[in-house]
Amino acid sequence: MGAARVMAVDLDGRAEEMVTVPNRPSGLGWLPDGRLLIVSMADRRVLRLDAGRLEVHADLSGLVSFDCNDMVVDGRGRAYVGNAGFDMRERPVRPRPTQLVLVTPEGEARAVDDQLVFPNGAVIEADGRTLVVAETFGQRLTAFTIVEDGSLTDRRTFADLPGHAPDGVCLDAEGAVWFADATGQACFRVREGGEVVDRVDTGRGCFACALGGENRRTLFLLTADAYSGAAIRSRTGAVEMVDVEVPGAGWP
Repeated sequence: MGAARVMAVDLDGRAEEMVTVPNRPSGLGWLPDGRLLIVSMADRRVLRLDAGRLEVHADLSGLVSFDCNDMVVDGRGRAYVGNAGFDMRERPVRPRPTQLVLVTPEGEARAVDDQLVFPNGAVIEADGRTLVVAETFGQRLTAFTIVEDGSLTDRRTFADLPGHAPDGVCLDAEGAVWFADATGQACFRVREGGEVVDRVDTGRGCFACALGGENRRTLFLLTADAYSGAAIRSRTGAVEMVDVEVPGAGWP
């Protein structure tokens, strides 16, 4: 994000720059035809990488309260995009509910919820019917049922997480969610209902996670000594990995 680049990293640690995003890249996802979607934070857009060139897929600036952040894209190419809802540089910090925006494969956008407190990482179950969103300042994971047109209904709490700040998330084949705790220096695995059943200590900030590798049993962790401006100056961001027993499922 701070370096304004999207990178690809393989299991041997080789890194390759895919594209530069001047207004800070965040959430990533793929359309069914393999084109990459990228959240551009500061100008509040979703970009599409077409043959090496960035195009505007959707402009969300008229729909969101503050800079966009994470995103999940389902198997039909529908993207759900969160935003901070407020400027975190404000003092005192005053979190408030904000919008979750649906972007269709054609680039049409509309808000599908407006009561999430800093919607951040999100996952969609393999059958495409359930969306789970991390509310970083809400200290919880919130689930919705996805209806045919992509709208959301049946809002419910997946897990209350007092004392945690869930950031990036990923889903496994048992329906549990791994969440990176932005303030807790660890990544936790939690079942629906709130039971924490596993954790990986990182010893420093953990801001995102994903299950990948050959059998989706490699848990990738994005870590850094600090966040935002301090992370840019220190250049300590890293991709770490650990093997887990239950493979990933759904999207991303």
